[in-house]
Amino acid sequence: MRSLAVFIFSVLAFAASPLAAQEIVYETVVLEEAAWLDGGSERYLSTQPAVVPQADVPDAIAEYGPFRVFDEGRAALVDVTDSRSPGAFRAMLRDFPGIAVIEMIDCPGTDDDRANLQLGRMIRARGMVTYVPAGGSVRSGAVELFLAGSHRIIDDGAEFAVHAWIDEDGRQAQDYAPDAPENRKYLAYYRDMGMGEGQALAFYAMTNSAPFEQALWLDAAEMRGWLDTGEPGEVQKQPLLANLDLSIPLH
Repeated sequence: MRSLAVFIFSVLAFAASPLAAQEIVYETVVLEEAAWLDGGSERYLSTQPAVVPQADVPDAIAEYGPFRVFDEGRAALVDVTDSRSPGAFRAMLRDFPGIAVIEMIDCPGTDDDRANLQLGRMIRARGMVTYVPAGGSVRSGAVELFLAGSHRIIDDGAEFAVHAWIDEDGRQAQDYAPDAPENRKYLAYYRDMGMGEGQALAFYAMTNSAPFEQALWLDAAEMRGWLDTGEPGEVQKQPLLANLDLSIPLH
């Protein structure tokens, strides 16, 4: 997500952060791959597949773009989102209107930020729960989709990675004025996801503290601190989709 946010509001934003009084050391890594598409800015970080508990792992019964359906009430996000993902989400809910939980297993990010924000608003409008299990990995643009949950659950052992966006012209957040539409759209999104003005500014500045070419890693407790999700929790009777081989068609 986004780029080095030392522009105007970053200092004020970090002052508003719930973690501002704590000394936190983050790990940075270099992104392994990036893609250039015409659909909008893109952010994804490819790492080793997430490892989640193996017990009671169900077979996926249907596949819709980056989503895998477990049953009538549950689906998982397991791949990069792109311009087709909002349509895939609509198709999934047409066929499985009772889905209420999105389990975020191995979520590298997005190839199309505009479509990704649209997808997040669709998740929010449905009042869905977003759940990251122990071992789950939510990275780059996928963090916006986690924020979309009307109720967000993070188990201990989950991980998150944020970094700067980059657009088709190679420009990042600091290349635009703080009040430019390119920056305002993310702040508006965070507010739509329930953040106050100061919290939205703080979170955006934090994500921009790592340039596009790197990533800032947060553990479960650190992400809870930013989002006020409270104590770790489990979605009862929600088996996990583990180590899904995306090269194998699901039937």
